[in-house]
Amino acid sequence: MVKSSFIPVISQEKKEENRGSVEFQVFKFTTRIRRLTSHFELHRKDYLSQRGLRKILGKRQRLLSYLSKKDGIRYKNLRNLFNIRESKIL
Repeated sequence: MVKSSFIPVISQEKKEENRGSVEFQVFKFTTRIRRLTSHFELHRKDYLSQRGLRKILGKRQRLLSYLSKKDGIRYKNLRNLFNIRESKIL
């Protein structure tokens, strides 16, 4: 597995302050999703990790739909910042 820095966007100071914010949670889920997708390039039949990936994707999708209903501007900024595609289900 190739390790690289996925998203160095949020600084360490912000990580310590805003662990409960929607933006931080989406950031953490996005890094885990990208790490798992790079893992699947080498291990295509790792079905247990695929299940975990689907669960993480669902959690991130629920957070994004919550944010889109509460604050559309923050949602669009976050989606553009992390290059997340627009969901078909909102």
